Amino acid sequence: MSRPSAYPRDLTDRQWQTIEPLIPPAKHGGRPRTSDMREIINAILFVLRSGCAWRMLPHDMPVWSTVYDYFRKFRIDGVWKLIHDRLRNQVRQNDGRQASPSAAIIDSQSVKTTEKGGRAATTQARKLMGGSVIGSLTPSA
Repeated sequence: MSRPSAYPRDLTDRQWQTIEPLIPPAKHGGRPRTSDMREIINAILFVLRSGCAWRMLPHDMPVWSTVYDYFRKFRIDGVWKLIHDRLRNQVRQNDGRQASPSAAIIDSQSVKTTEKGGRAATTQARKLMGGSVIGSLTPSA
């Protein structure tokens, strides 16, 4: 069943069919789920793509606290990792490669940051200079 997309980043029917089976069902014995999970995922994507705060979700979306609760629960339960891995494998297979990557790349910027000592080393260097850098560059009388 096709539905109009309210926002450009809303999931298409095909995208939703791909990830819907990975969304955990409502727990047995509790209150029945009243939220439309497709709308929850669309709202999460809205926050992630727009960078807005959870509380600033548009009023035509599910309540922010419900959206955030699902986002957090899915993170803790590993649902996002499952979705990511499934989509990655699908993309790799469509490109004619093995489903699982056989190599990884370490970002050189991360390595340089850790060699320096991170924030603690920077803070220590500032303490040794005794105040601001500008003050230390001014000739003394």
